[in-house]
Amino acid sequence: MTARRPDPALELTGRYVRLVPLAVDDLPELFAALGTAQTFAGGYGGGLAPVDDPRLTLEGFVDFMAGYLAFGRGSVFGVRLRGGEHDGALIGTSTLGDLELARESAHIGWTAYDHRVWGTVVNPEAKLLMLGAAFDHGFGRVKLQADAKNSRSRAAIERLGATFEGIARRDAPRVDGTWRDAAVYSVTVDDWPHVRDGLQGRVDAWSDAPIDLPAK
Repeated sequence: MTARRPDPALELTGRYVRLVPLAVDDLPELFAALGTAQTFAGGYGGGLAPVDDPRLTLEGFVDFMAGYLAFGRGSVFGVRLRGGEHDGALIGTSTLGDLELARESAHIGWTAYDHRVWGTVVNPEAKLLMLGAAFDHGFGRVKLQADAKNSRSRAAIERLGATFEGIARRDAPRVDGTWRDAAVYSVTVDDWPHVRDGLQGRVDAWSDAPIDLPAK
């Protein structure tokens, strides 16, 4: 199957989350979910600046994310909750990017969520939807990666069922001037049936109740 780019208007709907195209105009709303030190401390966006990180302000966050996310170069999704008191709440973002059609290769990344949904069904279902979309569009390999020092993100990727491929050394600069090594994982089209079943099992095992957002 020849890989093809997803429609820019692609939406993906699950039981607990809905993935919709994210626009620059949505970034102030996203700031309410992600504009905290917890978002960046693990390495997201190059990590947390040692002093007075400007991304913890609305203006600084919007300026950074407008350049950091792959607008115009991939499917940048806003992750919104489905059902319950917080139906429609924007609680994160993830992107299907680095689309190489001839190589049938893509990259799911640039992912961050409101810390209140960490450890819930949000990420497994979002990745179930995004991986399914990638393989439905003819991609044969999807890369996922994290800062090699970010144990929480690496564990989340491993729980998806992705295969560890190795460490890409000196992959990207951090905000503090050091360089990160990237832990690289992948899911191939041959892996997908097993990975899909595992993710679907995690979604099915979750409570039927919609995701709750405790007060910050």
